[in-house]
Amino acid sequence: MQLRYENRRHLVMLPGAVRLRLKIRRCEHAGCPRFHVPYRPEAECALALPQQEFGLDVIALVGVLRHREHGSVPEIHAALRGRGVEIAERSVTNLLDRYDELLATNLTDTRRLRRVLKGQRGVILALDGLQPDVGHEVLWVVRDCLSGEVLLARSLLSATAEDLAPLLREVAGAVGVPVLGVVSDGQTSIRRAVERALPGVPHQLCQFHFLREAAHPIFEADRHAKVRLKAEVRGVRPIERALEGRDDPVAEVARGYCAAVRSAITDDGRPPLAASGLRLKARLEAVADSLDRVAGKGGSSPSLARLRQLIGRGLERTAALWPDIECAYGWVHRAAHILGNAASEDATKVQRRFDGLVAAMARHRASAGDLAGAVGHFCKVTRSYRPGLFHCYAVPDLPRTDNGLEQLFGSQRYHERRATGRKMASPAIVLRGEVRVIAATATRLHSPTADELGRVDKQRWRDLRRRLEPRRMARTLRTRFRRDPKAYLAELKQKACQPALLT
Repeated sequence: MQLRYENRRHLVMLPGAVRLRLKIRRCEHAGCPRFHVPYRPEAECALALPQQEFGLDVIALVGVLRHREHGSVPEIHAALRGRGVEIAERSVTNLLDRYDELLATNLTDTRRLRRVLKGQRGVILALDGLQPDVGHEVLWVVRDCLSGEVLLARSLLSATAEDLAPLLREVAGAVGVPVLGVVSDGQTSIRRAVERALPGVPHQLCQFHFLREAAHPIFEADRHAKVRLKAEVRGVRPIERALEGRDDPVAEVARGYCAAVRSAITDDGRPPLAASGLRLKARLEAVADSLDRVAGKGGSSPSLARLRQLIGRGLERTAALWPDIECAYGWVHRAAHILGNAASEDATKVQRRFDGLVAAMARHRASAGDLAGAVGHFCKVTRSYRPGLFHCYAVPDLPRTDNGLEQLFGSQRYHERRATGRKMASPAIVLRGEVRVIAATATRLHSPTADELGRVDKQRWRDLRRRLEPRRMARTLRTRFRRDPKAYLAELKQKACQPALLT
């Protein structure tokens, strides 16, 4: 190929502004399939992206400041200006998008994934979805439980089996090693997608999600009982006010007991296993027993007597609520203990023990009193989850839960909140989630250099941008409608009527 002409290009890089003189070559043979196709110097791709003003070193720094240092866009803009980089604040957002796209393109490259995973005997896939806005897109993420690699992230408008099955097939074809198992929650569409895309592969249903769904009515009964008990122990504050300004030993002891009661009241639990109501009852009983022992030794005072009366009244008025909750939660904790399999028993033995417990719960659910229906709900949910609860005991390294992927989502929300200040998950997680989640997770482990970004396949990067663009435009249209519905509808009306006017 012959040198035909030169181009000049201006780049803004961290050391300063750079002027490039590019020698462009092209083939002059008319029979060549690349006749008159210009070829630019390869070194240009290591410095900047096509048609971009800023160098890859600036893009790499923007990504690190965002995902490792949790810098907001104004903070990143100020940091770049402090380094002498002339840049607008809006350009920082654009460069952050380019960083996410480049790094995600590199990390999801099929050749790289096969190189990373070839030393493993296979992969175990974790699949879950994240939906910050109800009614909008869902970000679906597929992660390998053995290596921790995020293999795929894709935003979908729906979550049917027809939508999810192609994602699983795409991942199975990209990794180059067998799929040993899948772990997910019990969503019906996920179950059907795994059956269609990966027939015969063990599909473990998350035991945490199972217990949370099965024990939900029991947890709610415990929570309502706790609310009742807390309402009866509302007189702690007047006792504390009466002790203000006193520093004698009797007042110090009374304040200590009041602090214990207040600590017990404000300690909330999380489903499925944390029975916060039963815990509150047990702690108040412990405080009451301690006060009784103090009174028996002659160390009581009016404040302690009043506190003891307050606790005793609350426990007495709610006494009828606790036996049913204790019975039902005893079964739930027993089920969790069997599934925990501390003795490392085989799948058949664990399944036999668990089936025996569920059968006993069904036979004796009347002993749970008012919670007999809640025990029936537990048995009903168990019948749905049972086929997928025990694969983890037969397949090595197959986890019992998909908490690893849930923690990845939680970590992403946490770091996004630190950078943006938004309490709720940002819609951008779905809008650009298939690149942002991958890029942010990888950046926190390793800061990529400009050379690494420059080695990305530019054609795959362009294809990724084309796939993301319609989603960005859809979000832009929704924003325009919220800002000015009348102008938005008027513009649509004009576009709709224009062809009719022309004809």
